Amino acid sequence: MNEPKKKDRNAWLRTLLQWHWISSAICLIGLLGFSITGFTLNHAGEIEAKPAVHNQTGTLTPDLLKLLDDSPAANKDKANAPLPPAVRDKLMAESSLRWPAETEAEWSPDEVYLPLPRPGGDAWLRIDRHEGSYEAEVTDRGWLAYFNDLHKGRHTGTAWRWFIDLLAIGCCLFALTGLLILQIHARHRALTWPLVGAGLLLPALVALLLMH
Repeated sequence: MNEPKKKDRNAWLRTLLQWHWISSAICLIGLLGFSITGFTLNHAGEIEAKPAVHNQTGTLTPDLLKLLDDSPAANKDKANAPLPPAVRDKLMAESSLRWPAETEAEWSPDEVYLPLPRPGGDAWLRIDRHEGSYEAEVTDRGWLAYFNDLHKGRHTGTAWRWFIDLLAIGCCLFALTGLLILQIHARHRALTWPLVGAGLLLPALVALLLMH
């Protein structure tokens, strides 16, 4: 190899190595976490979990109940709209529930129902529009269910979905730079492409022959 080509090759390799280690460092913890939760999800049926359910009840004051009746959504047979801010603040102060102001509740002539699904559990709030009584229920399925839901992006919100997308891009960059580095060193390592081919062939064979 002549000197200019060797310099170009070395410069290209240094750039690849730099991008490779940077992307691996950024993705390391996320990739490890998703690998572990991938295993736990694959064995979810074998891992027992006992959900903890907590119920809370109370009654809205007449002035807060009137705020519900005066809401534009209250005059429709069925509607989806957020709770009035004062009602939301009162309910959050009296219960363990938390939710953004823009979260929409389901309005009907008899009740207001607020679904509050969350990673690793569930929650809901129901308000009786005639009596002003309310009931809240929170279900906690434990830390394992929480991390499994993070893996799936289930009820995690916009910020977490963005994180998953960025992590996926980082992992692709890590894999592609690794592949190019393998290509550069392949001539001195005879097992490089057979091993890469095995990594492709094995899942393909499992999918074609063992999945029904």
